[in-house]
Amino acid sequence: MWQSFLQSLLNGEYYTLLAASCALFLLGLWVGKWWAGMRAGGRKSRRGKGDEAFIKGIHYILSDDRDHAIEELTKYVQMDSETVETYVALGNLYRSKGDIERAIRIRQSIILRPNIDKEIRLRALFDLGLDYKKGGLLNRALHTFLEVSKKNPSDVQTLQEIERIYEELREWEKAYETRKKIARLQKGDHAHILAHHLVEMGKVSQKEGNLSKARIWFKKAINTHRECVDAYLHLGDLYAMKQEYKKAISAWKRIAIVAPRYTFLAYNRLEETYSKMKNRRLVEEFLRESAQVNGDAFTHLALSRFLFTDGDVEGALRELQNALERTPHLWEARKFQGEILLHSGRQEEALEAYEELIAHLDIPSLRFQCTTCGFEANELHWQCPKCRTWDSMAPLGEMI
Repeated sequence: MWQSFLQSLLNGEYYTLLAASCALFLLGLWVGKWWAGMRAGGRKSRRGKGDEAFIKGIHYILSDDRDHAIEELTKYVQMDSETVETYVALGNLYRSKGDIERAIRIRQSIILRPNIDKEIRLRALFDLGLDYKKGGLLNRALHTFLEVSKKNPSDVQTLQEIERIYEELREWEKAYETRKKIARLQKGDHAHILAHHLVEMGKVSQKEGNLSKARIWFKKAINTHRECVDAYLHLGDLYAMKQEYKKAISAWKRIAIVAPRYTFLAYNRLEETYSKMKNRRLVEEFLRESAQVNGDAFTHLALSRFLFTDGDVEGALRELQNALERTPHLWEARKFQGEILLHSGRQEEALEAYEELIAHLDIPSLRFQCTTCGFEANELHWQCPKCRTWDSMAPLGEMI
């Protein structure tokens, strides 16, 4: 039991004082039992010193004093070199400190031990993969995890590590196949991850110029997960490239239905598109419907740009005012307001708008935060750059 608690401590799973106290209490029970057995065996002196080093090591782990924890646990293994679990703990400590070479050497020494338990060797092999990954040796890490998975195909944790490496290497088809294996073993929602893998496969095909194949991947992503916003965006892009503007707008309009808070992602695309269209009625309908349904500042700003391009100055200013009433710090709206006023010869009003603009320049109009790890960014990532969780980034605070 104590090995699993020690592993949890080293992985940072215990943060509260209560959890740490419980872990230490259980470890104390094991140490007490172990000590009693050693006394009965007549090896009190040597084991007593080892016991002291072990307890000190645990204490330093709980205090997040890794250097002293390594020092004490090293003393312990010098007195009892047969305790493999302590070597595992030392390897994890070295990895957490960034001393990857020592961590790797410890794992390799465990793996090479004769007559070692198969489960312990397999765990050491998995830890070796983590060491390689932490050291940036992704190909070695991948090879190691694949070896573990071959010996234990049903281990979800190993498959997840394999999937993450495939994602980092941008081998999306292999990541997709790995996620399908995970989905067969683990209950839960996997559709959104599978859909993102399909979208990334589509982006690769699009970059290679194979637009028909890219369209197949994007549509398959939508069929896999109907709320995959990125799939609608890129499917619309494909249609727009082929000047099939009606189909492009139809794809982008779906975002307003399945995930309305992300509709603003289509607006820049619409601006590029409506300048090329002869019949712009579809664009205006989309923007007006979005403004009515969502009512967010970016929608009103997009509608304002459309109306100004269409020659409706007063309508554009009215929509800008709607945007600023909802989000006063939307500096893009104030900047555009000043441009319209200057264009209309209303210099004094333009000056007021630019003064307000200057006051809000240091405030980002829109930020995103990962709901899993708290990472913040000025742009939307479908996969959090920090914790690598899909679809965890959301607009910070109230949707603009």
